Amino acid sequence: EVQLEAFGGGLVQAGGSLRLSCAASGFGFDDYAIGWFRQIPGKEREMVSCISSYDGSTYVADSVQGRFTISSDRAKNTVYLQMTSLKPEDTAVYYCLADRRYWSSYCEGARYVYTSQGTQVTVSS
Repeated sequence: EVQLEAFGGGLVQAGGSLRLSCAASGFGFDDYAIGWFRQIPGKEREMVSCISSYDGSTYVADSVQGRFTISSDRAKNTVYLQMTSLKPEDTAVYYCLADRRYWSSYCEGARYVYTSQGTQVTVSS
């Protein structure tokens, strides 16, 4: 059974940093795409960043470019989202989603059928 656990959210002041973790189990960590998404109440879910194990390619949304970095630790079956220079508009519930048996550099195109519970990130001004 595929399971994703997202954690690391919290309350931080503007300009601060947080690191989110997505711990994955139930599938091999060598043929996946994992993405971080966020959702603000009343707005559509937004892909923030993703990574493909195919060749390590990553995608970062323009809204967080230069501030957020995605990485993976194969030994720990974990994908991280390092968030720096946080802004109040980054406040949202963050989720990690995954697709298995994914062999493409284009992680934005994955189906993302598996999802974690959300972790709240609140950035105060």
